[in-house]
Amino acid sequence: MLKKTVLLVIPLTIIFVLIAIIKSEKIAAKGTSKISSDCTFKGFKLYGKVQVVNAFPDIKVQVVDAFPDLKVQTVDAFPDECGKWQMVESFPDFKVQFVDAFPDIKIQYVNAFPGLP
Repeated sequence: MLKKTVLLVIPLTIIFVLIAIIKSEKIAAKGTSKISSDCTFKGFKLYGKVQVVNAFPDIKVQVVDAFPDLKVQTVDAFPDECGKWQMVESFPDFKVQFVDAFPDIKIQYVNAFPGLP
């Protein structure tokens, strides 16, 4: 009787563990990209006119040299593609604050090919 119980419990345990692993991988896969495929984050388009602020930003940004969430090119006009930012002092599309830790997104400045990596 004990052998039958053990033989039943072990496969069930393995099945439950495998299901838990698969579910956790799906959750992790959903969370890998902070930026949507349409180049938005928290409802803000990540292109357009950007104002740098010291408090109350729409998005906290950290500048990195590798593994960015977004590649950013600063432009003087027509910031109409993903990752193209025109820095302005007033009337921004969104506001950013540059931080050293705990950013919402990480960016890398580039001279060409801005957008999602």
